[in-house]
Amino acid sequence: MDAEQLRENAHRMVDFIADYYKSIESFPVLSQVEPGYLRKLLPDSAPDHPESLQQVLEDVQANILPGVTHWQSPNYFAYYPSNSSIAGFMGEMLSAGLNIVGFSWITSPAATELEIIVLDWLAKLLNLPDDFLSTGPGGGVIQGTASEAVLVVLLAARDKFLSRIGKSSLNKLVVYSSDQTHSALQKACQIGGIYPENCRVLKTDASTNYALSPDLLNEVISQDISTGLVPFLLCATVGTTSSTAVDPLPALGTVAKRNGMWFHIDAAYAGSACICPEYRPFIDGVEEADSFNMNAHKWLLTNFDCSALWIKDRKALIQALSTNPEFLRNKASQANMVVDYRDWQIPLGRRFRSLKLWMVLRLYGIQHLQQYIRNHIELARQFEDLVSQDHRFEVVTPRVFSLVCFRLLSPDDDGDKGNKLNHDLLDAVNSTGKIFISHTVLSGTYVLRFAVGAPLTEERHVNEAWKVLQDEASKLLASVQNN
Repeated sequence: MDAEQLRENAHRMVDFIADYYKSIESFPVLSQVEPGYLRKLLPDSAPDHPESLQQVLEDVQANILPGVTHWQSPNYFAYYPSNSSIAGFMGEMLSAGLNIVGFSWITSPAATELEIIVLDWLAKLLNLPDDFLSTGPGGGVIQGTASEAVLVVLLAARDKFLSRIGKSSLNKLVVYSSDQTHSALQKACQIGGIYPENCRVLKTDASTNYALSPDLLNEVISQDISTGLVPFLLCATVGTTSSTAVDPLPALGTVAKRNGMWFHIDAAYAGSACICPEYRPFIDGVEEADSFNMNAHKWLLTNFDCSALWIKDRKALIQALSTNPEFLRNKASQANMVVDYRDWQIPLGRRFRSLKLWMVLRLYGIQHLQQYIRNHIELARQFEDLVSQDHRFEVVTPRVFSLVCFRLLSPDDDGDKGNKLNHDLLDAVNSTGKIFISHTVLSGTYVLRFAVGAPLTEERHVNEAWKVLQDEASKLLASVQNN
């Protein structure tokens, strides 16, 4: 394909995407297809001869889009958002066009240096300690996801401890988190060889709004030390997946420091809100952390994937992940004049992801991004008010950011029946195709989650979503009463 063919076909593709966004509200938010639907629609083998882009796009329209759950729909309120934007899309398109594989500085100096600069920008926007800047002993790196971020810091912490107490002591290392911590930590422990019985998942409850208790943590650590175990990593969360619980970072940081542990903070979702001065106090205590992570691809208008990780001591990360085969050696790397991001991550290869974050920060600007976050939080507050005004529902946990946890009350106050009622309400609402919400379980109670954060969501979408919930709740309650 020459440059003119690229121009022609790229224009068609951009037109297709623009038309998709223009009509996105016409699609069921949650795909309504059955498992295996696509195999019935597509040929058994690839074509022998080239087909036109028009033919391909017609198949996308007819066969692919029905099987898509529309994360960018203004009626998407499930899980947490995964923001797309014009700036992010253009950055991604440029990155794809350049198609560099930036595993070391020499493979494309701009890719490495822009990543250093843009993560320093974001660190300053979050008011992170100077140690996390590239000019300090640490620095930032873009990982694919928060799951990758917690894995690489666990490996760095593991190797740091084993170098001190001996490689044969792996069975003594203990990891601590709450039962609200993302399951990515459990997977990281499995990959990192941490013994399952050495993973302390500490119970939380409504008394702390599902935040980790420093007193309970202290108690469990003391017990472990008394039996000869070695506490080595504590993972705290700012904005848990279930309910946006915020762990008490200053107190937890004190516990970690006193016991010489690696302290990691996962702010994958809520970290974006902390670019607003009024929400920055939620990460007070980050100065005691060894690593901090937030996903720009969740709530900062940067297309997936773009997970920002900062580390206080880059040597620990590099020592755990570095390899130096002959074919990768070059003058700049050997002289320690540059950063080679291959040593900060699991894979060797990496894309030019900093381009899209750079374009988002430049094309929108700090003030616009702050207002974008504030608008979603205000819309969530409005939804919370709507729930509170309907006596059939209750808000389950205090709203912190833009997630509302709520449930439909069972008429006879029966816990099991209440759980089934809310499960049925979730299915009924999502089956309409009008909105998509998700759920969690808190203290044995089935809870509905309404997460505001899609780029196109406006007040009218929130009001319409509440109307759908009320209508389906009325049908369910009528059915219960009739039975």
